[in-house]
Amino acid sequence: MRTGDTFLHTTPLDPLARPLLVDLEREYDERYRELFSGGAAAEMNRYPAEIFSPPHGTFLLLLRAGEPISGGALMTVDEHTAEIKRIWTHPDHRGQGLAKLVLAELEAEAAKRGFADVVLSTGPRQPEAVGLYLATGYEPQFDPTLDPLVIGEHAFRKHLPAAG
Repeated sequence: MRTGDTFLHTTPLDPLARPLLVDLEREYDERYRELFSGGAAAEMNRYPAEIFSPPHGTFLLLLRAGEPISGGALMTVDEHTAEIKRIWTHPDHRGQGLAKLVLAELEAEAAKRGFADVVLSTGPRQPEAVGLYLATGYEPQFDPTLDPLVIGEHAFRKHLPAAG
């Protein structure tokens, strides 16, 4: 993070979240157009905003000069498990390790809320996301030697250290 960058825990309904959601939908359409039934908009609207809002979760933005440059979301799966969704970095800011910072902040939030485990998933056409999750200690719940398109959804799990 650069000096002056800040994290904002908010909701998907915050106007600052709009650029993240619009660009993520665009990217999903580019990568998965024919794989999403109903298109990326259906995928983006699969979850109501409330699950990414307190007390069930959070919507995280990394702001630079007040503008969102990266972000992600956290939702409750059960009393022991949280799920991380919607990791995104603005195309002009990729390659700076921002998604890793967002992921760490969401993990810290999950631990603070008392979750023992975090799950997340990505699609077969996001090798950079697979690399990030493997590099940050997530255990694949699939056979990584298989062709990504054969695997389909790439699910991961990570046990969190207790918040302290």
